[in-house]
Amino acid sequence: MKTPRTVLFVCLHGSAKSLIAAEYFGRLATERGLDVHATSAGTEPDPDIPPHVTEELLRDGIDVRGRRPRLVTREELANASHVVSFGCDLSRVAPPGLAIERWDDVPAVSADFQTAREKIVARLHRLLA
Repeated sequence: MKTPRTVLFVCLHGSAKSLIAAEYFGRLATERGLDVHATSAGTEPDPDIPPHVTEELLRDGIDVRGRRPRLVTREELANASHVVSFGCDLSRVAPPGLAIERWDDVPAVSADFQTAREKIVARLHRLLA
């Protein structure tokens, strides 16, 4: 059995941008019938997902209640088929030579969830193309 490819999204707190990206990526990949998995993590994870992020995702039919942000590991970075970071430095944990795509221009989710989500989803469409 073939193992699906994994795309890893990483942001500072693992509770907003990377989570949004992983959840919408999974939805879009499923809609396209692609055998690819997405996950999210943070370099300095928050203890919980902010309530406004949970609420906004619920409005779009994505339920992250009960989930907690987690710390990115060197092993998952090494095993990912693609890594996307949002404004965080992975140099201390990333294996040497790892290619990391940076999406540093996505606005803060706390300031404008809708704009951040739209920018992330637009990039996801290009990533999946």
